[in-house]
Amino acid sequence: MKNLAMEKTKDGVAVVTIDCPDSKVNKVSSALLAEISGLLDDMEKDKDVRAMVILSGKDDNFVVGADVDELNAMKSKDEVITYISKAHDVLRRIESLPFPVVCGINGNCLGGGLELALVADYRIATDSPKTSLGLPEVQLGLIPAAGGTQRLPRLIGLQNALPLMLTGRNLRPKKALKIGLVDEVVMAQGMRDIAVRKAADLAGGKAAPQRKKKQPLQARIMDATVKRFLDETPMGRRIVFSQARSQVLRQTMGLYPAALAIISSVEFGLDHGMKKGLENDIRIFGELVMDQKSKGLRSLFDGMTALKKNPLKDRARPVKKLAVLGAGLMGHGIVSVSTGVTETVLLKDVSLDAVAKGMKEVYRGLDKRARSGAITRFDRDVQYGRIMACDDYSLFGTTDLVIEAVFEDLGLKRRILSEVEAATSEGTIFASNTSALPITLIAEGCRRPGNVIGMHYFSPVPKMPLLEIITTEATEEWVKATALEFGIQQGKTCIVVKDCPGFYTTRILIPMLNEAMRLIEEGAEIKAIDTAMKQFGYPVGPVTLVDELGIDVAAHVARGEVKKLFEARGLKASDGYTKLFEKGYKGRKNKKGFYLYEEPKRKGILPFGKKKGGKPVNPEVYEILGGQRKPFAAGEIQDRLALAMINEAALCLEEGILSCARDGDIGAVFGLGFPPFTGGPFRYIDAVGARAIVDRMKALEQKFGPLYTPAGILVDMAARGRKFHDS
Repeated sequence: MKNLAMEKTKDGVAVVTIDCPDSKVNKVSSALLAEISGLLDDMEKDKDVRAMVILSGKDDNFVVGADVDELNAMKSKDEVITYISKAHDVLRRIESLPFPVVCGINGNCLGGGLELALVADYRIATDSPKTSLGLPEVQLGLIPAAGGTQRLPRLIGLQNALPLMLTGRNLRPKKALKIGLVDEVVMAQGMRDIAVRKAADLAGGKAAPQRKKKQPLQARIMDATVKRFLDETPMGRRIVFSQARSQVLRQTMGLYPAALAIISSVEFGLDHGMKKGLENDIRIFGELVMDQKSKGLRSLFDGMTALKKNPLKDRARPVKKLAVLGAGLMGHGIVSVSTGVTETVLLKDVSLDAVAKGMKEVYRGLDKRARSGAITRFDRDVQYGRIMACDDYSLFGTTDLVIEAVFEDLGLKRRILSEVEAATSEGTIFASNTSALPITLIAEGCRRPGNVIGMHYFSPVPKMPLLEIITTEATEEWVKATALEFGIQQGKTCIVVKDCPGFYTTRILIPMLNEAMRLIEEGAEIKAIDTAMKQFGYPVGPVTLVDELGIDVAAHVARGEVKKLFEARGLKASDGYTKLFEKGYKGRKNKKGFYLYEEPKRKGILPFGKKKGGKPVNPEVYEILGGQRKPFAAGEIQDRLALAMINEAALCLEEGILSCARDGDIGAVFGLGFPPFTGGPFRYIDAVGARAIVDRMKALEQKFGPLYTPAGILVDMAARGRKFHDS
């Protein structure tokens, strides 16, 4: 066997270890399923086997789910059905074994891995920070079709199971224990022996111990009564499913069929029984794998997986000592994602009081992770202890990498670069966290231009997955390699782009935000703009996005180097953001924005959504910007805004700012929220057709000018009938 190893203890416990070769993780592939099936053939005949334990041979994962590459290679629904049917057969056989089965889970147990664990009689998880459990299939546009939709609700209840499947989020061991997803949490050391002993006990007829409830009796009775009503009665289930559908439709605008399919699948199984529910899941899964939206989401997964590898790793130098300049939101966010990957972090600001405020936020984040189980309390203290507060450059001499995160002012950034160069060595990299200022301009006149690079993080840094790395003509290859490797170690998905005003992400965002402002000035309702773009697939509307980013930031970028870039092409920028900023509007940060922020939203009954409501529009904005309100068709709003961004993305590829369409898709989706189910702007062009895109843009060009003049690369693609992606 290639993927499995089996040994039998003297007590008759068969210990099966999954260890897929040539891979850092265990994936559910056809080859693995075939081996398990063959092993079951032998075990079903072996009268000496009294129990089975399933473990992983990997240090940091149990099984992480289906082999997505294998799914992507399937050309028909029938191929998919054959594959998932094999998985069902294997899991059914394990579930039907005449002896107890124990799963020992250390590391990630996701998707098909959790569905494997669900057929066991007893689940043990380690308390390792690496251990997490979840069913993330919805993020790939799929349902947990190997029994997850049927077995999970029956194990932990409808109210616990639905949010897990609809959000795709992972659970830490403590939470999994609390809701009954696992039966025991133990230390990683010795977990194998504990699992073997538990299997032997169960085989000997010893009942599993019941966990003690810490709630008072009255609270337990109330909880049990409500849970039983919602989970087990037809009326209660109707309430849960109705709430779930309305919340999913409100949050996704019905654009993600997998989420609705999960609800329907669970409902069907509870109404018609497990057997029919599983059969229904096979059919649904086959349809979803062939669905274009799932293909778009899976392409993003493939892109993120590919970008975890650094092709220049052998050129990268270690970053043992990092310095971050600026202890504000971005600065302390960068520190937060760096304490686990470097030995020392210097945090500098104009005063130690300012640094202390930033360090407090870092500790708050580390403590939250420790309480969730993502790291241990010991690791929390070790990582926090790596931070050193600075109000000068006296400790910077041996720094490997300096990241500045100060205000977007060219003169300020140049001055800081000069100070850093004076205080550091020839081998120190200087990275600017600017979102729009060209790195070439920042480096102008410096001593070591080859050591200067851009590292554009997105806010909030600990949550946003993207890191945009910007190289100039002078940037040394080892500098690029080191910045890329450090970003990967921070857990970021990194794209490397060439220098220009706004780089890639900010550059393609500006035309969209400018058109949103022009629409408001022409009379469009603010909510109509946001609603139309959410219906197109953006997670938030562009006006809401500006409020979140800051109207002051939008005004600053609109006046800077990006404005010069667009004016050189004959494009006129609106001064609407500047007008609002001059009136004191900054957005959510000072509660003066396009929306009012005083009225709190009401929470929904279920833990995965909120009731209708939302923020009211600030009527004063209309008075400042002028114009009479009038209706605009949603399609016009969507075309004007989305195609402005798409065309700019194509220009970036044409000009060599991007090295490939894949990076453009990843940057637009994970940096700016371009509709994920499309796979990104370039996959969107491929799906719609370059010819159709060019025709729509030419129609807009006639009405609204050169912003919509199609990029040459688009015109060429349309003429040749070509696509940006081969598959």
